[in-house]
Amino acid sequence: MEAVSGRLTRIGQWLLGGCLLVCGCLSAAGSQFPFEVVTVERREVISEQIFDALVEAVHQSTVSAETSGRVIEINYDVDDYVPKGAVLLRLTDTPQQADLKQASASLAEAEARHREAKARHERVQGLFAKKLISKQESDQAAADLKATAARLQLAKGGVEKAREELTQTVVRAPFSGVVVKRHVELGETANPGQALMTGFSLEKLRAVSVVPQSLIEAVRLYGQAQVFNTLHSDQGIPAERLTFTPYADPHTHTFRVRISLPSGDHGLYPGTFVKVAFVTGKEQRLLIPAQAVAYRSEVRGVYVVDESGRVSLRQVRIGRALGKDIEVLAGLSSGERIALDPVRAAVHVKETTRRRGA
Repeated sequence: MEAVSGRLTRIGQWLLGGCLLVCGCLSAAGSQFPFEVVTVERREVISEQIFDALVEAVHQSTVSAETSGRVIEINYDVDDYVPKGAVLLRLTDTPQQADLKQASASLAEAEARHREAKARHERVQGLFAKKLISKQESDQAAADLKATAARLQLAKGGVEKAREELTQTVVRAPFSGVVVKRHVELGETANPGQALMTGFSLEKLRAVSVVPQSLIEAVRLYGQAQVFNTLHSDQGIPAERLTFTPYADPHTHTFRVRISLPSGDHGLYPGTFVKVAFVTGKEQRLLIPAQAVAYRSEVRGVYVVDESGRVSLRQVRIGRALGKDIEVLAGLSSGERIALDPVRAAVHVKETTRRRGA
């Protein structure tokens, strides 16, 4: 994967705390303005480095035949979704049914002989206690009882084995997932060990990326990452765990990192590319409530309230949205006051201008 040479690197942040550290809020009732005013400040956020990653299925396997039989039923094909435990296909079970009947008959015979030996042993023990028979006869009865007990256990094992082989003629899905390849056709004879179907699970996925040597220590230190479906997606999927290879690629000097995702449907599919944001540090950033931004065609701005109480629209350059806040890259300074409602602020500016003109 050429993720290092072709990666897109940028700085992104998300808030360390859930509380807004915005101070100086003035309510509309107690303010000279018909809108709320907030004082903006810099806040500590987490910085990230973003790289390409490839989605993989954690659970991917090939189901193989465990017994012999001709394929008489195929219920799923390539690209079909299969629930866990669903019957993938069936094999003929005539030999297995016959083996089970034979094993069951052997078990019934062993049980009868064991009951007979047990009853004889009890009679012999009674006669031996009265000294009516020799110790040799008593020992022989005990040995016969042990032998029939052993044959009984062997017969029970034979029945269990026959039942298991009969069960193996019905091939079930080991997990919920998607069939990616079918290896047999209807009417084909399958032998033990032969591949039948290959599939992967969509319930448990991971992303695989590579991190350059210069950043691997910071990524290891924080051990946090988020996966994004697209570059401009604001909602990331937090990683459950990061797994690092203990060595670097000698040609690219990068480390392979596996990002384990929580179980569930995240709209991701194995084989697709995503973006993964690794936490690499902390820094101060200027954030404002996203609702305070006014959109005028291609211009982004906020209504600033100066020390004299004058309200004016100022163009700003914004960055990435972080929850209910948005980063300001240029146009504002820490400590300045802005209107929380740009619509009411715009109306206020027009009315103020009209009154002054009058």
